[in-house]
Amino acid sequence: MNNILLVEDEASVASLIIRSLAEEGYEVSLAPDGQTGLDMATRNSFDLLILDIMLPGINGLDLCKRIRANGDTTPILMLTALGTTQNIVAGLDSGADDYLVKPYKLAELLARVRSMIRRGKGNAATSDTEKIKVADLELNLQDKTATRSGQKIDLTATEYRLLKYLMTNARRLVSRMDMLEHVWGVDFNMNTKVVDVYVNYLRKKIDKDHEQKLIHTVVGMGYILKPE
Repeated sequence: MNNILLVEDEASVASLIIRSLAEEGYEVSLAPDGQTGLDMATRNSFDLLILDIMLPGINGLDLCKRIRANGDTTPILMLTALGTTQNIVAGLDSGADDYLVKPYKLAELLARVRSMIRRGKGNAATSDTEKIKVADLELNLQDKTATRSGQKIDLTATEYRLLKYLMTNARRLVSRMDMLEHVWGVDFNMNTKVVDVYVNYLRKKIDKDHEQKLIHTVVGMGYILKPE
């Protein structure tokens, strides 16, 4: 049975989510505020964390950052009423893996939960010898680290998944919708501008100090990762 931690201060919302997840066979633990959520996430092992952003005490963004600072790589789904591109990027920057805007349909929440748990278990099963290399850029799939010309590149969880997708599909054009589907999840209906924001983040880390550029824009179509 998969264990989920829900950090949500609205009792009616929490009750509905817990009941829906329980009917799907998940075991759900509830934390009513950010500090309790941090304590529970630190002391226990979960397959997924679901965090509301507007929480008493420690808010969801800070909670997510603290969890990631502890080295916890458990998939994190953010729930919030703030749905602008800027707010979505802020949530993902804090270390979240996915972002669901209120109001949402329970079917969509359940689809995200299934996708994230499946993806998380797939990552855990990766071989420790598995690496991807394009030119002098190398991605280690076990410890989720990237280097270029031997220099380590610090990546957020979302940047790592995006780079992995681009490198796995090296020398092939991928559309923004392809990236949304494979990096953020099949049912993720986020504005494609977020893809552009994250590709720009990667460019600054991957290409900025190198003469040979690897990430290229194909105007009106998408992106391609390849040596020039």
